[in-house]
Amino acid sequence: MKNDDLLTSNLFGHLATVGEDGSVQSTPVWFRYVNGKLEVNSAKGRLKDRNMRANPKVALSVVDPKNGYRYLEVRGTVVEYEEGPNAEKMIDELAKAYMNVDTYPYRKPDEHRVRYVIEIDKTTSM
Repeated sequence: MKNDDLLTSNLFGHLATVGEDGSVQSTPVWFRYVNGKLEVNSAKGRLKDRNMRANPKVALSVVDPKNGYRYLEVRGTVVEYEEGPNAEKMIDELAKAYMNVDTYPYRKPDEHRVRYVIEIDKTTSM
């Protein structure tokens, strides 16, 4: 896939999800590219979480910070979501990759993390 280096550069992605009412929501997210699939993480009950559970179709775009005309858009389907220790571990791993800290510093005491696996259906790039 063209411009796939943007998936392995610890750049922010913009994740678009669709709500039950058909409205589109976009949020900057940390992500990782593992075995040809994207993985994102969120807290259970947040809008992203509710949207992805209601409609698994998503899009994620990444822009090259050195050239705003170079980008990669990925359209896909959430094929798995996982709560529990692996999701908690994942947010710490993302915090290490994106912030160089060992533990995600914004975790709230009552929040439960969720790991989502996105199968790539189509890509567009420039």
